[in-house]
Amino acid sequence: MKNVLIVLGGGRPNGNTAQLASAFQRGAEDAGHRVETVSLNKIEVRGCLGCNACRYGKPCVQRDGFNGLIPKIRSADLIAFASPLYFWTISSKLKAFIERFYCIAEEDPNPPFGRYERYPVRDSVLLMTSADDFFWTFEQAESYYRFAIVRYIGFHDRGTLLAGGCGDTNGRPNIQQTPHLDRAYAFGRSIYESEPSAENRVP
Repeated sequence: MKNVLIVLGGGRPNGNTAQLASAFQRGAEDAGHRVETVSLNKIEVRGCLGCNACRYGKPCVQRDGFNGLIPKIRSADLIAFASPLYFWTISSKLKAFIERFYCIAEEDPNPPFGRYERYPVRDSVLLMTSADDFFWTFEQAESYYRFAIVRYIGFHDRGTLLAGGCGDTNGRPNIQQTPHLDRAYAFGRSIYESEPSAENRVP
């Protein structure tokens, strides 16, 4: 059994992204994993100020919800980053959450890949929804995930589920009319059945 933390980076309370994350959670729970979802709509996490107080042994100077999430990050085996597509990338709320990993980094005298510090290493997945479904729709978001989360912080990528074509942004969530919820359930249920493929994608 694994501890799975889903970080819901905005979107409507019962919108496409929330439904996608919920389907992933049901699949993982049915596979026997312990899953918790936290919503950044309910927990305020502000972006990093770059003050470097944390580099001198001090806690983060910002008194928001991130400090309460640190124990959840440390106890998780896998973090699922879930976001709607906003201006061709992840939401600003999820970006702020990722920035704040800076305050839980530790000194690394021999960092790989040009890193300056060592982060708590976990498994990770990216779950995203969008109205559009072009071949380039998720290019910016997926690039950020792979560069910042996987290559720089050092998380072990276990796959992405990029759910395009979820309906007009002015209308009701339309993800129920797509195969994405079934895909998300299957993804969650099988997340630790085998090693991820070379492409690390959900078919």
